[in-house]
Amino acid sequence: MTHGTTSPHPAEPAPAPRRGRPRDAARDRALLDATLAVLAENGYGGLTTAAVAARAGVSTATLYRRWSSKEELVIAAAALHGESSYEQPGTGTLEGDLRVVLREKAAAMTGEPGRLIRALIGEAAHNTALAEALVTAFLQPLYDRVAEVVRRAVERGEIPPLDGVELLGEVVVGPVMTHFLLTPRLPEDVDQATARETADRLLPFALRAVGGTP
Repeated sequence: MTHGTTSPHPAEPAPAPRRGRPRDAARDRALLDATLAVLAENGYGGLTTAAVAARAGVSTATLYRRWSSKEELVIAAAALHGESSYEQPGTGTLEGDLRVVLREKAAAMTGEPGRLIRALIGEAAHNTALAEALVTAFLQPLYDRVAEVVRRAVERGEIPPLDGVELLGEVVVGPVMTHFLLTPRLPEDVDQATARETADRLLPFALRAVGGTP
């Protein structure tokens, strides 16, 4: 009867599979910035991955290694450049905080950001995924900011407690967005001074809506 021999040295583990190169964050950002630029210029229907790649200075293969479709690309770009980049106002008064929010939103409805919002809203009317991205990236963070402004005002005793605070964002900011979306003037034709003036004119109505006094 023969016995198998045992190697005096344990078998070495198989080498781990080689991983691809890590994603370049700067290149990701360049692609997302290019996406928003092309989207603002040409609208969703006129946006192509080839145009985005060319604007970012990369190949379409590089783009598709990151996002598999135009829709995914636009959703990622919207998430990166949404309302979450704004800081919560802290002027110490309800009127001051609402003025900050309204002025920022009015400014965001002009120029390239305004063209972007129009393009997203237009496509979101018949694209559920983009509609959800629009709410998540732009609308819900904005509504949350307004709700926090109101909660702080209640804590300071400026206004009485309110029911449905989470709905006040639509009441406060809705008129600003509607004004700029329905105006015949293009976003690039509205300067920042006009945007601030519009926000300030709407401020008294926003204050009354949440129980404040202009």
